[in-house]
Amino acid sequence: MVKDAFAHVEHWVFDLDNTLYPPQARLFDQIEVRMTAYVMASLGVDHAEADRLRRHYWAAYGTTLAGLMREHDVDPTPYLTHVHDISLAHLERDSDLAAHIARLPGRRIVYTNGTAPYAERVLEARGLAGLFDAIYGVEHAEFRPKPERAAFESIFEQAGVDTAAAAMFEDDPRNLAAPHEMGMRTVHVAPEPHDADHIHHHTDDLTAFLSQL
Repeated sequence: MVKDAFAHVEHWVFDLDNTLYPPQARLFDQIEVRMTAYVMASLGVDHAEADRLRRHYWAAYGTTLAGLMREHDVDPTPYLTHVHDISLAHLERDSDLAAHIARLPGRRIVYTNGTAPYAERVLEARGLAGLFDAIYGVEHAEFRPKPERAAFESIFEQAGVDTAAAAMFEDDPRNLAAPHEMGMRTVHVAPEPHDADHIHHHTDDLTAFLSQL
């Protein structure tokens, strides 16, 4: 049974984007437009090149920001403020998801490559505010992004997460590799499964999955 596989879990770590809300909300469509505009303005390139760099840095470094910082010394704070200034009008409150999260035993944490203030806005819009013991953004890892193991280590140390008694829920399969190596139970939350040894479970419906626990 799925429930048995999580009987030891006392620390529940959730990604935010496309994990605690469905990808159909398409918030990242807005974020990507703002990322591309920021790259254009910061580097003085045209739209096509900015979009190419955005995708390249995401693939190579885990986030576009990480690539901009490493290759162009871009200041992360204004960038993060700009790209997360989006509308959340498409998000809907989810009382069923809230109820299942509230019933999880132990500590509940959000860890995102976005910022903590952005995460707080999203959680409020989803009706999930007040359910988590802590919220960590990329700023809490000194702007090192998932999937870097050092980023996870930094956040988990700050949060007091015992990785041997923890589970990680993520939409990006890359971001489950380090948690798996650290002894966590891993759950891939996405419309399509991803075949990888570092993924223990897959679900396309987080609410339904949590209802089994």
